Amino acid sequence: MDEMTNKNVEVDQFMAALDHPQKETIEYLRAAVLGSDPGITEHVKWKAPSFLRGGEDRVTFQLRAKKGVQLIFHRGARVKDDRADFRFSDESGLLAWLSSDRATAIFQDLDDAKANEEAFVTLVRSWVNT
Repeated sequence: MDEMTNKNVEVDQFMAALDHPQKETIEYLRAAVLGSDPGITEHVKWKAPSFLRGGEDRVTFQLRAKKGVQLIFHRGARVKDDRADFRFSDESGLLAWLSSDRATAIFQDLDDAKANEEAFVTLVRSWVNT
């Protein structure tokens, strides 16, 4: 993958110090998220890399998952007033819904991330622009 210009040095330092069995998968997915939309930026929030669009957190790694690598798809830290009316169509089938406006995607390993990269990038692009 190409080097992303929207990388954040804080996240680079976090990742350099990260001791995680799926570190390679996390870095791969990080690059996929950053490459999905030039308006996405990143920072460390909730002790993990988190990705923003328009200054609002939208996708965040959950690094305590027991199996694989988990990403939370959300609409910011606070529940939106329109939560009951929010609709999102996940054509990828990668999301498991936690509520009407919050979901997770889990990748078992690097091979799984690579096999689903195109669908994942499309999903992220669509999610952050909804």
